[in-house]
Amino acid sequence: MARNKAIAVFLAFALAYFLSALIRSITATLSPTLVTEFGMSSKDLGLLAGAYFLGFSLTQLPLGTWLDRFGPKKVLLSFLCVAVLGSWCFSVANQFATLWIARMLTGVGVTACLMAPLTAYRRWFEPAHQLRSNAWMLMTGSLGMVASTLPVQWLVPVVGWRPLFVGLGLLIVVAMAMIAWVVPRWERAQPTDATAAQGRAMGDEPQGLAGYKVVFFNPYFQRHLLVGMFVYGGFVAMQTLWAVPWMVKVAGYSPLAAAQGLFALNVCMMLAFWCWGLFGPWLALRGWGVDRLITRVLPVSFGLLALLVFSPVTPVLAGVPSWVWWAAYCVSCTVVAGAQPAVAMVFPSALAGRALSAYNLLIFMGVFFVQWGVGALIDGLKGAGWSDVASHQGAIAIYGIVGCLAYLRFMLARTAGVSR
Repeated sequence: MARNKAIAVFLAFALAYFLSALIRSITATLSPTLVTEFGMSSKDLGLLAGAYFLGFSLTQLPLGTWLDRFGPKKVLLSFLCVAVLGSWCFSVANQFATLWIARMLTGVGVTACLMAPLTAYRRWFEPAHQLRSNAWMLMTGSLGMVASTLPVQWLVPVVGWRPLFVGLGLLIVVAMAMIAWVVPRWERAQPTDATAAQGRAMGDEPQGLAGYKVVFFNPYFQRHLLVGMFVYGGFVAMQTLWAVPWMVKVAGYSPLAAAQGLFALNVCMMLAFWCWGLFGPWLALRGWGVDRLITRVLPVSFGLLALLVFSPVTPVLAGVPSWVWWAAYCVSCTVVAGAQPAVAMVFPSALAGRALSAYNLLIFMGVFFVQWGVGALIDGLKGAGWSDVASHQGAIAIYGIVGCLAYLRFMLARTAGVSR
């Protein structure tokens, strides 16, 4: 694909993904407002935020098959119609159940905003450009998360949160028009003899969902399964929901200060993904592939999470602003994001959509269970007589233990000789 055309395609996809990330993260900024207006508990808040990821997860398996068969353009435009509907329903919801359904519909609607471009890049771009494009798409997502913090905090008192969702729906329509205009038609892959042989050897059955059997039983995919679910999915759950309640209820921030902290966190995330896009291919050429980076960096992530948990009761640690701990933890976890294109490149291009969607399913199942599970743990610990601060500490600590177990599974697969 010509350079100018590739840039135009990237920007069209990036706008849609920017909006999906903004919508995904907006519940963190709006959480104090929604809790007050709808009388939600911590469990309800986690369930509401998780509804987006539940809708997202439910569509991942058919999404991969449709991407391989019909191509990114048709599939993404079809799903974005549902996102417009979900945004409108959220704007008019007057009870928790309606709010939850609207949130789930929105999750369904934006489910292809990352998978569609990554599937296209797998076909149209060289491997090094795939790694860079993946990182910079995630950078665009971080920019959407930045937009969901202070800009939203400033706009809500002026226009209200309901008109804000109407406006987001209109912006999705603009993104749809750009995609329809610049993204080329999709021609189903005609495999070469080599890729056809590879597909037969891997049991490729592109006419149905059976191709997912090849993906899920692949040793390299299995190695990344729990890390993708509980480390990648877990840090997204923290970034998009629980960081703000922690800053408000544990660190004593006002809602505006928490939004400022989340803004700074997301700027750090955006810069991290920008750096991965610049230096990821360079590191890979020098032997620092995804598996090696995950092996070395994740222990640092767990250490940072432990410092965050103990910061409220340790004077030296308490002197560090809470958002800094959250930013350091989330940035260190971005190393796991490189696994997504790495997993896709294990498979022939005819299976790219399914490989990417299967891995994405793991991530967003993890986000749903961590967002809901942390909320349930907080409420349960409060019911057992723990203070507000201690219940948040205990819930995050338990999440950290689960992440360590996922990392242990990753390392055991390494010792068994499964590597890339």
